[in-house]
Amino acid sequence: MKVVLDICVMFLMLHTPGVLSLSTHVAVVYPQDPVLRMGSTLTASCWVHPDLGVHASSLFWTLNGQQLPSSLYRVLSPTNLSVTLAGLNASRQTSGDNLVCHNHKGHILAGSCLYVGMPPEKPVNLTCWSRNTKDLTCSWVPGGKGETNISTQYILKYKLRWYGKEKECEDYTHTQPYSCSITRDLHLFTPYEIWVEASNQLGRATSDVITLDILDVVTTDPPSGVTVSRVGQLEDQLSVRWEAPPALKDFLFQAKYQIRYRLEDSQDWKVMDDVGNQTSCRLAGLRPGTVYFVQVRCNPVGIYGSRKAGIWSEWSHPTAASTPHSERLMSGSCDSKSSGDSNSTLRRELKQFFGWVRKHAYGCSSMSMKLYDQWRVLMQKSHKTRNQVGSPRG
Repeated sequence: MKVVLDICVMFLMLHTPGVLSLSTHVAVVYPQDPVLRMGSTLTASCWVHPDLGVHASSLFWTLNGQQLPSSLYRVLSPTNLSVTLAGLNASRQTSGDNLVCHNHKGHILAGSCLYVGMPPEKPVNLTCWSRNTKDLTCSWVPGGKGETNISTQYILKYKLRWYGKEKECEDYTHTQPYSCSITRDLHLFTPYEIWVEASNQLGRATSDVITLDILDVVTTDPPSGVTVSRVGQLEDQLSVRWEAPPALKDFLFQAKYQIRYRLEDSQDWKVMDDVGNQTSCRLAGLRPGTVYFVQVRCNPVGIYGSRKAGIWSEWSHPTAASTPHSERLMSGSCDSKSSGDSNSTLRRELKQFFGWVRKHAYGCSSMSMKLYDQWRVLMQKSHKTRNQVGSPRG
């Protein structure tokens, strides 16, 4: 609040003629820099020194540069003019609203800064997470409308449950508002009680207390070493491999993974949820001759026996790869008319089988993928044989 008050006082001094500066006390506005609740009524008075030779009836008031109507004034004495403001709205600027007393020529005699707002409401949505068990970061949301141009202080407090001493978080991040990180003296296998206190000059409020064990809110770095490669000449598949998050290799945990992928010219990601805890997966049913971007993320489960799922990591950096071009599209093969009916029936039956296999092979089922691979290789060999038989010989 001190910084904002200094800004307000500086504004008044910069707009005051030299002989009428605040330090000479030729005029004073009272009260000075009040903090008021929205909807309240304020009566302020401007007192001028008798030696100035100015009668109060010649003075006028402005609020944020706008002259206030004389109907709000009252001459209390030859040297004292008051103004009454009813139903005050929230301050329109963070440096406070400038209430200024002027002489008949418009010169500033004195002024005051008004800070109008509300007491803080209870902070909500308190959430915490630990990156690789090395820290504990918590974020929250101000209750209601938050700060109504009255500086509000937020303090994250925590203690070990049952026997801990209350402590205050010190590392408030500048990149994310309303968050703080605890980076030292952390205890595993022990629950913490955590809450946020909000206070300003009109009151204070406290969030609900949450209880958590660090092992239950762990998130990891993204999986490393993500590679995407072709599966032989299968034009609608890509193989994805990755490594477990390096920071958790020494921890007893299982991991759940998710993969998402998109076309090069699209922003729509398709997510695969059924990857499980393996570190490789086959993407099937892709477009031939197409570039895909692929990302992987991790959710640590059961670290040191915790019964709660962890928190999803960020996605890994995108890795790109392209599927092979389809030979059927590139080679102009023709079927003889005499075998057209039988080939049409065979293609229809194989198309149905292909749809069934691809549907059941979507994801990372090794059994269905093996059957799918065998069928595709057989089809490609059969197609090449038909092309060779049908090709004219020299």
